[in-house]
Amino acid sequence: MTDHKFRKQTTAVHGGNRKDDAFGAINEPIYMTSNYRVPTDGTPVDWSGIHSNIYQRNRNVNQMVLQDKLCALTGAEDCAVFASGVAALSAVFTTMLNSGDHAIVSEVCYSATNLLFREYLPKKYNIEVTLLDTTDTEAVRKAIRPNTKLIHVETPGNPTTGISDLDAIAEIAHANNALLSVDATFAGPISIYPLMHGADLEIHSMTKYINGHGDSLGGCVMGSTKLIDGIKELAMVNYGGILSPFNAWLITRGLTTLPIRMKQHSGSALKVAEFLESCPAVRFVWYPGLKSHPQHDRAEKLMNGQYSGMISFDIKGDEEAHQKFLQSLKLITHAVSLGDVESLIVYYDKNSDKLPHYPAIYHEGFFRFSIGLEDAEDIIEDLEQAMKACGVL
Repeated sequence: MTDHKFRKQTTAVHGGNRKDDAFGAINEPIYMTSNYRVPTDGTPVDWSGIHSNIYQRNRNVNQMVLQDKLCALTGAEDCAVFASGVAALSAVFTTMLNSGDHAIVSEVCYSATNLLFREYLPKKYNIEVTLLDTTDTEAVRKAIRPNTKLIHVETPGNPTTGISDLDAIAEIAHANNALLSVDATFAGPISIYPLMHGADLEIHSMTKYINGHGDSLGGCVMGSTKLIDGIKELAMVNYGGILSPFNAWLITRGLTTLPIRMKQHSGSALKVAEFLESCPAVRFVWYPGLKSHPQHDRAEKLMNGQYSGMISFDIKGDEEAHQKFLQSLKLITHAVSLGDVESLIVYYDKNSDKLPHYPAIYHEGFFRFSIGLEDAEDIIEDLEQAMKACGVL
C-alpha cells in the first residue's frame, strides 16, 4: 500500500495491510505465538515491548495490523486494542486519572462505565467524579474544578442516543488543561470522527460495529502516539488486557466491510425510525437522523449524514403488552449488544434502576433497538405485526 489517500471503502480493505507473509498470502495469517525471537545482530530492541515484537502480551502482529487499519480509516496517529470495550475504557481511565483527580462523565452511558465512575474509581482510587448530562454544554462548563483532568463523553449516548457538542466540550477541556475522551461505540468510527472535533482519545467497543458479526470481543483507543504509548505500557503490558491474535484477525476481517455495513445500518434505521414516528402505537422515538431528535442539529454537524443503526423508542400499553410485543417478534431478536448483522432489541422496563439517569420520557420504560442488515421493509413488517399481536395497533 502506498501513501496515496484512498476513499473510505478502499482504505477499509487495504489500509494497514502488510502482506509480508513469506508464502505470499493475500489475507493476513493468524500469528499464534506467545513470543518472538529477539534480534542478536545489534538491531535496537524496545524492551518495554510496545515498539518491538518480544512477547504477545506487549504486542502481536495481528494486533498491529488492526491498529494500523483503524488509524488509516480514522486519521488517528496511533491506536491500542484490548480484549473488550470495557478493557479499553478502563485503560483510559486508569492511565489518565490519578488519586485526587476529578473527572466529568456523561451520566447517560454504558453500564460498566457508570459503575466504574460511581463505585470503583471513587472508592478504590480516590478519584472525584461528577456525572451529568453532557448534552448540556453549560452544565459541563460549570462542573470544571481546578483538579479536573478528564471529561469523558458518550456520543451518541447509550441507550438514549443523546448527542453532545464535542467541539464546545473540547474547548472547555483544553482551556482547563483537561483531556477529552469520547466513547463513540453507538456510532462506530465511520459515522462520527471525535478526533476531528477536538477529542484527545476516541474509544470503541470493537465488539459492536467495527467487528459487526457478533462473534468476537474487543475494544480500541485512538489518539496521539504520546497518549497511546502511555496507555499501552500501563494497561496492555502491565495490566494485561490484551486482544488475542485470533480475535484481532476476526475484527480486522469485519472492519473491511464497515463503510458498506454502516450505509445499510444507517439507511434502514432512518426508514424504521420514520415508520415508528408515524405509528399511532408508538409513545416516542429518538433517532439522531430524525428532525424531532432533541440534538438533531448537532448530529447533522457530527455524523456525516449517517446516523448509525441505534434507535430508542417505546410503545403505548402496559407491561403485559410490552412483553407480548417482544414475544411476537419473528425476525428481530430480543438480545443485548448492538451493531450486529441481525436486528437486536432489548427492553428496559419501568423498574430498571438505570431509568432515573435518563431523560424523563424514558422513565416509563423503553426499547433499545439495533437495526441490522436486513431489508428495512422486513424489519418494519415485523414491528407492525408484533404491535398488532400485542393489541397496541
